[in-house]
Amino acid sequence: MSWLNRVRNKIPFLPKRETPETLWHKCPECDAMVFLKEYEENLFVCPRCEHHGRIGPARRFDMLLDPGYTLLPAPQVREDPLKFRDSKRYTDRLKTARQQTGESDALINASGAIEGRPLVLGVQDFAFMGGSMGMAVGAAFVAGARAAIERRSPYAIVTAAGGARMQEGILSLMQMPKTTVAIAELKEAGLPYIVILADPTTGGVTASYAMLGDVHIAEPGALIGFAGQRVIESTIREKLPEGFQRAEYLRDHGMVDMVVHRRDLRPRLALLLDYLTPHREAA
Repeated sequence: MSWLNRVRNKIPFLPKRETPETLWHKCPECDAMVFLKEYEENLFVCPRCEHHGRIGPARRFDMLLDPGYTLLPAPQVREDPLKFRDSKRYTDRLKTARQQTGESDALINASGAIEGRPLVLGVQDFAFMGGSMGMAVGAAFVAGARAAIERRSPYAIVTAAGGARMQEGILSLMQMPKTTVAIAELKEAGLPYIVILADPTTGGVTASYAMLGDVHIAEPGALIGFAGQRVIESTIREKLPEGFQRAEYLRDHGMVDMVVHRRDLRPRLALLLDYLTPHREAA
């Protein structure tokens, strides 16, 4: 043993203090380290740069709906109809996603009210396989829309998705016309359909039910589009404008009606429900 090692072993070093990672949140936008409790109390919005973090259905329902809302049962669909496998089996990917999120699939519906105004609300979870749209998501959307028709209440959805689910092939793309028909049923029933665009909303979801609302609300800075920016630039061989496909750019160019901070979303929805469904009381 060298002299340096002998000396080092005799020095009474203090043990390292472990700091649980759950105490802090690193903002992906500004890299600020935010105390997690402060981040949660601020509705998962960075207090330094106002970056809106991604949140799942349970927190969305608690933020937007009055206490006492009811989760609607998830429709049963055939799993892995194509027996798909890439580096993993599709069934294994589903199992992992369910263990990580505690959800059956990427779209969950709840029936409740916002400040006494009845509403059926659907929320997509990007944490569940990128919020991708497969048969389960399509079936859940239709179930949510028909539950709204049955209750004579508006249907609203918070979108967050990378697009169609590749493991289901053409069957995932068939959910685009399927959800469009469900929206037509809402309109025939004279019921509003409201879309809240969260980060990110892309691909086949943008090309279908995310852009067919009576009112489109976006969270600040949300990425909203169909194809990715690099794909578009390589196709048209032009440099795209600054902020292209972000919520504020789309609002300024007429594709989004309003950009609303998360803290203002609940009262703004209540106001919209007053405009769109006047003189209706919560059941």
